[in-house]
Amino acid sequence: MKSLLQKESTAWVCSVPVATVWTAPEKVRPIDTDNIMENPNINKWLQEMSREENKDLTDSNRIQTQLLYGEPVLIDEVVNGWAKIIAIWQPCQKEERGYPGWVPMSQLKEVEALTELGYARVTQNKAQLWTEDFKPLKAVSFNTLLPVKELGDFVRLHTPDGDAIIMADAVEIVAAYNRGLQANGLDIAKLGAEFLDLPYLWAGMSSYGFDCSGLTYNLMKANGISISRDAVDQALEGTEINQYDPDSWHIGDLLFFAYEEGKGKLHHVGVYYGNGLMLHSPTPGKAVEIIELADTKHETELCAVRRFTEKQYRD
Repeated sequence: MKSLLQKESTAWVCSVPVATVWTAPEKVRPIDTDNIMENPNINKWLQEMSREENKDLTDSNRIQTQLLYGEPVLIDEVVNGWAKIIAIWQPCQKEERGYPGWVPMSQLKEVEALTELGYARVTQNKAQLWTEDFKPLKAVSFNTLLPVKELGDFVRLHTPDGDAIIMADAVEIVAAYNRGLQANGLDIAKLGAEFLDLPYLWAGMSSYGFDCSGLTYNLMKANGISISRDAVDQALEGTEINQYDPDSWHIGDLLFFAYEEGKGKLHHVGVYYGNGLMLHSPTPGKAVEIIELADTKHETELCAVRRFTEKQYRD
């Protein structure tokens, strides 16, 4: 299928710090108004949702994933102010081009395609973008990737709002969106611990909140490893490790879980933290945590262990 509105010299990108990708426009509820505005207020949206409304994002299959500022999309059609998009940086089985869903057209912008000097990847939880005359522009999430125009103590970036500046110590420079400084399992686990107590958010892909596979996707991405967006796809990637031999697991391996004592539908993923521990983003109403696997439902539901790193650390 040929996407609409695409030119070779330009790309459509997310123009807000975090854009939520909806299953369909009619899935939006009145409580979601702050999320779908031209300038969405993610904090207000999250704070005003009740626990039941938050859980309903999952139960009613309202949202699919999220986009970060500057992340490119393909647009297949536009209907009543909504764009049917493909998130091309988020591989999945649902669509060979990337992750599908719907986003308000007001949260997208057409920009000049520019990648010659690579990308600056935000390494902080949140980082401030500045205009060229050093006025605050936007606060952007961890793992935001923006094309580089000029290096220095301040890095000049190509953004949906024009040229912008960010402090060099807030980013790392990578050659491409899917190529970074590849790290080891210990680095993955350490980075995950920086998000302890961050609330779970179904479909979450930012430092405002992750779901289980959003966390693992982003931890891998930050460490130079490209994997699929969803747990069911991640479980088919990397190197298979014997799930029945915990002594063979290494820190940073991904642990996968399925209903019916590991025989049913896959529903969860976490990061092995060593010493029988797991770091994960559990469920609505909870937050990123480290738990012991022993004597939990996770111990009986384990269905796969996969390794994505070359350098290994045992516990």
